[in-house]
Amino acid sequence: HKMQQDRPVRLLEEGKCLYVVLLMAVYWCTEALPLAVTAMLPVCLFPTMGILSSKKVCPQYFLETNFLFLSGLVMASAIEEWGLHRRIALKVLKIVGVKPAWLILGMMITSSFLSMWLSNTATTAMMLPIANAILESLFGNLETLKEKCKVKRDLEGEDSQVKMYVLPSEKQILTTGDRPDVTDRSDQQNLEEVRREAEYQIKVWKGFLISIPYAASIGGTATLTGTAPNLILVGQLKSSFPECDLINFGSWFVFAFPLMFLFLILGWIWISFLYGGLNTRLCVNKHDEREAAEAKAKAVIDEDYKKLGPIKFAEGSIAFFFILFAVLLFTRDPKFVTGWSVFFNKGYVSDAVTGVIIISILFFFPSQRPSLRWWFDPRASNTAYVPLLSWRKAQECVPWNIILLLGGGFAMAKGCEESGLALWIGSYLQPLAQVPPPVAVILITAFIACFTEIASNTATIIIFLPVIAELAIRVKVNPLYFMIPATTGCSYAFMLPVSTPPNSIAFASGHLLVRDMVKTGFVMNILGIMCVALAINTWGLQMFSLNTYPDWARPLNPTSAAVPTHTILAMNMTG
Repeated sequence: HKMQQDRPVRLLEEGKCLYVVLLMAVYWCTEALPLAVTAMLPVCLFPTMGILSSKKVCPQYFLETNFLFLSGLVMASAIEEWGLHRRIALKVLKIVGVKPAWLILGMMITSSFLSMWLSNTATTAMMLPIANAILESLFGNLETLKEKCKVKRDLEGEDSQVKMYVLPSEKQILTTGDRPDVTDRSDQQNLEEVRREAEYQIKVWKGFLISIPYAASIGGTATLTGTAPNLILVGQLKSSFPECDLINFGSWFVFAFPLMFLFLILGWIWISFLYGGLNTRLCVNKHDEREAAEAKAKAVIDEDYKKLGPIKFAEGSIAFFFILFAVLLFTRDPKFVTGWSVFFNKGYVSDAVTGVIIISILFFFPSQRPSLRWWFDPRASNTAYVPLLSWRKAQECVPWNIILLLGGGFAMAKGCEESGLALWIGSYLQPLAQVPPPVAVILITAFIACFTEIASNTATIIIFLPVIAELAIRVKVNPLYFMIPATTGCSYAFMLPVSTPPNSIAFASGHLLVRDMVKTGFVMNILGIMCVALAINTWGLQMFSLNTYPDWARPLNPTSAAVPTHTILAMNMTG
């Protein structure tokens, strides 16, 4: 009886929270307000509407997950400051060679690797100019190629008129001197070959441009710090399931890196097939002109790499700390072996602590090799002290709006949990219990991948992850079995220029059409969904014990969850 009296109050809180969630979802999708401003709405609305006190809302904006993300961003800004990312990119391209099929693979491998540590946007912005320089050396100016195709189409359209009016007069003049016809069949074949070659080169050019943002989006899924949705998953788990410690940098990398690599190879095959990169004409040296173009492209890469000069002390230092950063994060607690965190109190040292320790060193470690002579001779000249990274540079490079966006997602999830909104939504998802879990994984991943085409990746996962967690509890499935595919699929936005900033940057080059992205991205989405389903049902199943319902997966609202589902549904119908 008391539960029936409390139910209207609970419904009121759930309704208020639902209003805030829908308002933020609309603002995020339409960008009526800047994304970071929308993310701060819970600070205003949750306390004033009686959903959550400010003491509970405000701390959500700087959890340890945000510190891990911040450390990744600061490390990325240091790498960009000293140009290490450009050296890595050019070195990979030197290794793979200049055959377009292999060059596309080299572009994709480089973009995916860099986006594991840098932002997807920065990776795309850095790689596109390199790609354009190589393409111009291979094929010449793109506008010239377009003009060749355009002129030839115009000539074909006027072909009948040319034959009817122009050729007879020319032929009369030429035959008077018994000279051959200039419009020889071989000439027409040569012109046709030029047109086909120009069209083919434009297709390859498009393949290059479209492969970079796609590879950047794929690569970001391989590390926790690679993209914001991965960190939102960690924050959601810590909020809803505090006893779950299965997801950290090392365990995520072991699961996500093979998935990323598999998807990258399949994506390369599809893009190369669609845009001509696998054509035998580009895999076998047939013509001297093509050999000369490839030699020229190789010379461009070699020249750009030579301009970088030998590795500087600052670059070597950044490379060392970057490798140390990755190794320490990976080995802290990789789950399949004992990590170095056992030397400290259990639960005290997290990935955030590791990241902040490494980036703190960057602010005082010298960027130039110190001179030891100064210690023995005070009059000897000493190199000027300049740290590897200044705070001013970090302030300029770190996208603070993304950190606020993460905080807004955590605050929204906390509100859904405290108000019971997640439980209420979950009660209406009970019919999905009839769907086999493997099929549900495919449906969830497909839905998220489609929704993220029109909304930001971060906003999408913020909105749906609490609902997916509650759905898993309702159908008695390990929550990670649904949450991991949703989080990964959230980064698979390939079909529209507005889906992600990398897509927008590539589209802004002016050489891609919307139909190019839709045609390529549709198959990419299908490949991504299939790869995620394969990963979560094979090595993911074993890594995270997804075939059992864990003890840590208690309901989001224990007091309400104790009521059977049919009782809740009955209360909804009567109240």
